[in-house]
Amino acid sequence: MSVKRSGRKARLRTQTTITAPAIVRRIMPPYAPFPSHDIDALERQADWLLSEIGIEFRDDPIALELLSDAGARVEGVRVFFPDGLARQLCATAPSSFDLLARNPARTIRLGGDHIVFMPGYGSPFVTDIEQGRRYATLVDFHNFVKMTYATPYLHHSGGTVVEPTDVPVSKRHLDMVHAHLTLSDKPFMGAVTHPDRAKDTLDMVRLVFGDRMNATPVVQANINVNSPLVYDGAMTGALRVYASAGQCVCISPAIFGGAMGPVTSAAVAAQTHAEVLAGVALCQIIQPGCPIVYGSFHNTMSLKSGALTFGTPEANLVTFALGQLARRMNVPFRSGGGEITSANSADGQAMSESVSALWSTVLSGANQVWHAAGWLEGGLTMGYEKFVMDLDICGALLKMIAGMEVSEDTLSKPSYKQVEPGENFLSTDHTMAHFSTANFEPEIAEAGPFETWQENGSPTAEQRAFPRWKSLLNSYEPPAIDEAAKKKLDDFMADRKSSLPDEWY
Repeated sequence: MSVKRSGRKARLRTQTTITAPAIVRRIMPPYAPFPSHDIDALERQADWLLSEIGIEFRDDPIALELLSDAGARVEGVRVFFPDGLARQLCATAPSSFDLLARNPARTIRLGGDHIVFMPGYGSPFVTDIEQGRRYATLVDFHNFVKMTYATPYLHHSGGTVVEPTDVPVSKRHLDMVHAHLTLSDKPFMGAVTHPDRAKDTLDMVRLVFGDRMNATPVVQANINVNSPLVYDGAMTGALRVYASAGQCVCISPAIFGGAMGPVTSAAVAAQTHAEVLAGVALCQIIQPGCPIVYGSFHNTMSLKSGALTFGTPEANLVTFALGQLARRMNVPFRSGGGEITSANSADGQAMSESVSALWSTVLSGANQVWHAAGWLEGGLTMGYEKFVMDLDICGALLKMIAGMEVSEDTLSKPSYKQVEPGENFLSTDHTMAHFSTANFEPEIAEAGPFETWQENGSPTAEQRAFPRWKSLLNSYEPPAIDEAAKKKLDDFMADRKSSLPDEWY
């Protein structure tokens, strides 16, 4: 039976831009490789650390007083939690919550079976194959915010995507928050390097969100633990600002086995859990029900050279263990990293390490995936080409974890009546109706014949990525924003900058 071709051209659809929803749900269940007795042992080790070794809260007498009043034993700046106290205090943390975006259609859900991808964080350098490696500037910061906004595969604008080193440290947080609020309408992270900068963030977001932020968190804070077992006053001061306002707080220990914790994976997992419990407990003391994210940033290091290593099996095993621990707490989980690598360029090593780390992150059940695009050189550098290469991986994994639809339409019985056995299905009505959306189409990968590739100059994936990020920036169109709110935001930033001295440290 030959395929009917009447009206075939009328049904042919033009290829459209692939879009993705802000709220992404996984069909694929989290992978939990460790038996209950192993997770029990990790919890016991964390309790032992909290009760016998303790955690220091430096330069923050308010935090010490709050913890003491909640039942912890305080000796100097060291805090000891009696067995079970930290977990008891953490019990009021919500299992899931919305992080409101300026555009409500881009609001994300953290927790449950939801997953959120976001770009890299904190790199002082950027690189591309045209200009090479250099210090990041405010222009670079704007570029990465714009590209993050333009792609459907990143659902969160990030925070300090790169450090704009041409702006004084004392003022750059204002430029970064302003950029997130105006160049994008996705959720984002605010300043945390000083309590006053956290307050500036809340003042700025209130100009845009108004009273909506009283009911739903609209900004996220990344509180880094100075592992091993230390919180400093800058971090806990910022934590108190965000928690008091009911905004989202992510607690992120940073442990490299052999440096900021013992060399073994089990010890790293247990120490991470202890440090998270202490930070979440403080959040809940300040504001019961404060939305939090169980964070981590853990990896290995070369015990020969001391260099940091990424995408290793040991780090991936810790990611799985932390996913299981976070689910026991019934709170959202932030992975140890996404497309992370120690490679110095977007080469085979970079993509191999990155995909290894991202695969374990996604399989672990992580709800929020940081560093999902752009990471190079152990986080020192954000790569323009690497960024768009990573987007292809993010898009493919997002489609995979969403599962496949099994329905009358996808089973396509009519197609079998349009072709004889041995004939292909390329021209069936079903193929014509679905060809533009049936398969994920990467932007960078090339599947043509060798001869064509050779005739085109044998471009590497990194070289093919160069025009892609250029195109992403050239086609960028800023989201709409209320002009009255924009003016208030501009005026606030100008006034606040004029009141601050230029400080470069």
